Parts: sequence; C-alpha cells; structure tokens
Amino acid sequence: MKSKLLVALAAGSALALTACSGGSAPTAPSEDGELTPVTVAVIPIADTAALWLGVDQGFFEDEGLDVTIDTAGGGAAIVPGVVSGDYDFGFSNYISLYVANDKGLDLQVVANGVTAGEDAAKDFGGVVVLDDSDVKTPADLAGKTVSVNTLANIGDTTIRSIVAEDGGDAEAVDFVEIGFPDAPAALENGQIDAAWIVEPFLTQAVAAGARVVTYNFSGFDPELDVSGYFTSGAKATAEPEVVEAFQRAMNISLEFANENADEVRAILASYTTITPEVIEKIALPRFRAAIDADAAKKLAEAAVKYSGLSKMPNLDEILP
Repeated sequence: MKSKLLVALAAGSALALTACSGGSAPTAPSEDGELTPVTVAVIPIADTAALWLGVDQGFFEDEGLDVTIDTAGGGAAIVPGVVSGDYDFGFSNYISLYVANDKGLDLQVVANGVTAGEDAAKDFGGVVVLDDSDVKTPADLAGKTVSVNTLANIGDTTIRSIVAEDGGDAEAVDFVEIGFPDAPAALENGQIDAAWIVEPFLTQAVAAGARVVTYNFSGFDPELDVSGYFTSGAKATAEPEVVEAFQRAMNISLEFANENADEVRAILASYTTITPEVIEKIALPRFRAAIDADAAKKLAEAAVKYSGLSKMPNLDEILP
C-alpha cells in the first residue's frame, strides 16, 4: 500500500497557477462607471473558488471593482502583504488572523471564506493514517507524531480539541510541521504516525489506501467557519466604500458558489493543476456568507488554549 500511496499523491502535489501581478491604489467606486482596481491575495486551492467564480460571473464588476487575483503560498506572505498595502484584501484561516491581531496587527475580516462541509462523513480536511495503524480513534493520537502544515494554527488546535473531547491527552500529541504535498510521503516512510491533509490530497490518500481517523473541521464543530477574506484596519477606515463593495460582491459570490457545486468544480480547473478526475471526487467546503458566532467563539477559545494567544480575541472588532 505504501508505494501505491506515494505514486497516487505525486500527481496532485502542485496547486500552483500563473499569478497575476501588481499592486493597486484603489479609490472609491466611481459614479461614472469606471472600475476601481483592487488586488486580492489568495492560496490557489478549492477554498478560494468563490472568489474566482465571483470574478468570472461579474459580481465584482457589478459593484464597481476590477479585481486582480494574486496567489501566494500561505498566510505568511499574505498577511504582511495586506498590512503593507501591497494587497488590498487577503485570504487566511481565522486562527492566523487571531494570531496576527494578538501580535498587534490591525486586521479585519470582510467576508467569510469556507465552512466545514455539510457531510460529516467526508469533509475537506482530515487526519489520515496507514490502514494497518493502531490509531483507531482521535484519543489514540495521544503519544503519536502528527504532521500539520503550520504549527500552533488551525490544524493542531482543532485536532487537540477533538483528542481531548474523545478522552485522550491532547498535550501528548507530538505535532511536526510538514507541508501538505510532502505529508503523505512522510507517513509512508514512517517519519510520522498520522498526517493532517486537506483536499485534493485527502481524497487521493484515501483512494490509495489511507484511513481517516477524524475530519477535524466538522469534528471540532459542524458549523465551523475555517477561513475568511480580510483587509487592514487602515484600509477599512480610509476607504470604507471600497471595502463595503468588496464585501457585497464576496457575499454574493459565496452564495452563488454554495448553490452551484458544479460551477465550483468547473472553475477549479482554471486555476489549479488538480486533474478533472480528482476534481469530481474531492469533498467541497461550504461557501456561506454568514459566520456562525458560537463556532467562532469556540475556535477562538481553543486558539487561546492551544495556539499560544495571549488573550481572547475581540471577535466584535475582528469579524464583520
């Protein structure tokens, strides 16, 4: 099973696209019909499909915005880019934003991004083990080595919470940082006991014989909002019309994506290298405009406990 797992996952390890480039200095949407240029930095994964769909469907143009999508490897590049003004908006998971605010960076969520999938039996992120592993339940992860793409973030925080809820010792889980594309090989080679991976790697790993121990997003909370689109506090104050226009267009895009799964799968082929066969099989997140307040509070509390936040974030100030 090991060689089969490596071969199956190799083909899907790249999620890059040809990035658009250039910053912008937007003004308020023009009354004479001229579009205001804005730049949005995202990761080229299924989670950002609603944005790509919204641009393709003209929802942002309807709000007077000319959107350029730039791509980055993760929040480590996106957050400072938004703070510096290189990007007008960015995409990140919520714990990354809480951590940034905890460090004194003024970031504000403008719109929701993705939410745990509706099907708790097949979510878009999960912890996998080799089929013959003795890890059968989340509690069994105590004392094991588990990979996450970033330490002290949404992966290990939600997993520790699930382990504790299942009766295991959350502090006994040994997390190591390994990128999603490299995690399956590390699992095969015995470097780790379990790997946290997201789509499309999750579907590929299961197809190759790996076994899911827990879907950590829906397992943490079925209504968990995982990530969102954000801007800097300075931009929100200086250019509220632009921010509100982006928010309106993004919410329309989220609703459209949530109601049109076929359109989501179709747009994925335009900005990722996921094969059509895998695109048809992967689990999609929910794309909804509303942020669940209870789940957001629960995640923030878990972040204080497990992600090293110095205090509970002020969700009223950070979230829309």
